[in-house]
Amino acid sequence: MKMPYIPQDAPFSEDQRVWLTGFLAGMSSRLVVGGSDAPAAAGGGQLPAMHVLYGSQTGNAEGVAEDAAAAARSQGFAPVVSALDDVDRDALAAMHRVLVVTSTYGEGEMPDNAELFWQALAAETAPRLENTDFAVLALGDTGYDGYCQAGKMIDTRLEQLGARRVTPRVDCDVDYEDTAAAWVADTLPLFAAVEGIRGESPVADVAEPETKPARKRSQWNRKNPYASTLSVNRRLSSDTSAKEIRHYEFALADSGLEYEAGDALGVMPINDPALVDALVSRLGIPADAAVTGKERPFSDLLLHGYEISTPSHEFIDEIEKRAGDEELSHVLRHGDKEALDAWLWGKDVLDLLLLEPSVTLTADEFVGLLKPLQHRAYSISSSPLANPGSVHLTVALVRHSSAGRDRGGVCSTFLADRIAEGGSGGIFVSKNKSFRVPANDDAPMIMVGPGTGIAPFRAFLQERQARGASGRNWLFFGDQHRASDYIYEDEIGAMSDSGLLTRLDLAFSRDQAEKIYVQNRMVENGAELFAWLEDGGHFYVCGDATRMAKDVDRALHEVVATHGTLSTEQAADYVTKLKKEKRYLRDVY
Repeated sequence: MKMPYIPQDAPFSEDQRVWLTGFLAGMSSRLVVGGSDAPAAAGGGQLPAMHVLYGSQTGNAEGVAEDAAAAARSQGFAPVVSALDDVDRDALAAMHRVLVVTSTYGEGEMPDNAELFWQALAAETAPRLENTDFAVLALGDTGYDGYCQAGKMIDTRLEQLGARRVTPRVDCDVDYEDTAAAWVADTLPLFAAVEGIRGESPVADVAEPETKPARKRSQWNRKNPYASTLSVNRRLSSDTSAKEIRHYEFALADSGLEYEAGDALGVMPINDPALVDALVSRLGIPADAAVTGKERPFSDLLLHGYEISTPSHEFIDEIEKRAGDEELSHVLRHGDKEALDAWLWGKDVLDLLLLEPSVTLTADEFVGLLKPLQHRAYSISSSPLANPGSVHLTVALVRHSSAGRDRGGVCSTFLADRIAEGGSGGIFVSKNKSFRVPANDDAPMIMVGPGTGIAPFRAFLQERQARGASGRNWLFFGDQHRASDYIYEDEIGAMSDSGLLTRLDLAFSRDQAEKIYVQNRMVENGAELFAWLEDGGHFYVCGDATRMAKDVDRALHEVVATHGTLSTEQAADYVTKLKKEKRYLRDVY
């Protein structure tokens, strides 16, 4: 069946043409589907392939991609879902219909599973894509300067290579679900319309893939978290430590929540009541004041609904206009991100309001300048095979004092101080399919996780033990002081004694004059580390992305170059091969 289309010389205005094209596309998609969810075309022919490519750091973009694929199948396409890094340039050049869904990692960087794709796309050797129609959905957070940067870069580069943009890129903030669903619904019919205008037949450019079962959705999510009982809340680091790290266990009861080692747990925090009371007092707005369009009263909205610890860009800009603070105005006027970050460090919404006591805001104005309160995602530190019915977290608290007030991380203090054992907190599981224990139980596993970065590796080791995996396991762990910061010491010792941990290398940076970190231990044991990689070892990193993960990456390149007798370029190729083979995986934040 040929798609209906509007001839180029038809006597319609541009607005009329757009409306009619959408109308015909909707009709044609219904005709192709024929009222059935089955992916087979009428008469047993092939369906047009729709390639849905995703770049995802925490699983959100992957989830949207899977939803887009389900919608594409219902509209008569044969969807093929792939991580961006699983697509090489030759395969990309052969794709005629492409949906890209990507998040942005850190300050405008590509997600780990889109990095190699971007390198190939940005290279001078990238293929021309004149036969490709595409659309891009970008996920991001307006709290970061690199908002949706990964999606913007891919969108621009595809156009530079000759691909045709079916619809303008859509950028989603942290509340992405409704926007993403609307984008999928609006975009898919446009591909059918484009094919009709170009006079193409809806024939698949690849063999139709085997139909996968629809993504199993949990009823528990960011907008509807499960109220779980906190059964354990205990301190791991000693009282003499400069850090406070705690272990939590949430009961899953009959929730039906399922997770795997490598997943993250989303926790919905409640703001500090003391900060809410201080804001209500400073603004002079009654706690029970109504807010237009909201069911909850003013103070309840601040407690449960909005970010009041981290000022939004909109709030900062509005305060700068009203407060007349010379230092803030100077920083914003010069557009110096580092200077602004330094000025904002430790400041919350109340601090900015206190810059000028005469500044007044109505309840509607104030709430309108805030961002919705977001969940915090933590790497799960347990395996469901070893801990049926519960899920564990390992969390470092953020606490400090400034301007005569005690401050703290929104969620870390919520967990530590405002949920007692036996109390409840809202949780849900965030899947991270790209960070898993090796499927091959015989494969060696190398884990680098200092501090709370040990969390997923505690889960990995429990998983391997429960599975009876025979593969060797090597852990690099460290922190500041062994006496006060060696969290899970008893468990790790027992794992070593039992042989579950084949090797354990510790790096406590401040127990000697010269600081020693996990990357130093990697280099010291480089020969054996490289031998494990040569034996098919999987290399994992979890923890701080800003410094630790970059230092570990440099150390890995050095180990490979030195013990593989390779040039810098060859070592980089070796590490790239590890990434392509999914043997170099990171869970960094």
